[in-house]
Amino acid sequence: MEETNVSLKLLIDTESQKVLFAEADKNFIDFLFHILALPVGTFIALLTKQGMVGSLGNIYESIENLSTNYLRPNVNKETLLKPIVHISGGGTGVPLLMPKVESSSRNLYRCSGSYSHSYVADDSKAKCPSCHSSMSDNLSFVDSPNANTAFSGERGYVKGVVTYMVMDDLVVKPMSTISSMTLLNRFNVKDVGALEEKVVDLGIDEGVKLLKASIRSKSALTDVFLPMLKQEVRQ
Repeated sequence: MEETNVSLKLLIDTESQKVLFAEADKNFIDFLFHILALPVGTFIALLTKQGMVGSLGNIYESIENLSTNYLRPNVNKETLLKPIVHISGGGTGVPLLMPKVESSSRNLYRCSGSYSHSYVADDSKAKCPSCHSSMSDNLSFVDSPNANTAFSGERGYVKGVVTYMVMDDLVVKPMSTISSMTLLNRFNVKDVGALEEKVVDLGIDEGVKLLKASIRSKSALTDVFLPMLKQEVRQ
């Protein structure tokens, strides 16, 4: 992820105290889509065990507390607690809206006896199924070329020439005037004067709150940003 200015233009119904939808650019959409790429272990590390809903935090804590005597010799608990986040192509250039979680490194090895044996292992103590030599020759991972980067200089997941609409429940659609009017009818907005636009800037705190809201709420934008805006008014 990289440092990027990320903001949202919220359309708020002040009568119902609800965010109807937000207008967002590529940066915010890339961040939202990147959430799906995060392993569960990374979710828990970001939200802390105490902030987890349900029992996933207990599984995480159980692995932390379990003695390595109970693990198979080739199992490293760090690979479960700090899973590798590697997304080919799209994962680069995503805005930095979450704390960095150190991932355990993963190396790949091939047969040291013969390069013609097409086996790969992630443990240098593994034995080649063909010649039983150790799989100890280190391999380097090569990412696939990203067509978007090669031709347009863009990175991330979506194109930057489009403005996007993000619903309160984080449904993402391309923005259009017609869709905006349709939504106002769907929300049964009677008094347009009660609608208010607010631009909010997102940092790491808001990114983590959105991550938590995405797994426990159908009104993520309202839950995250309305309390923040009310607090700014009080100050």
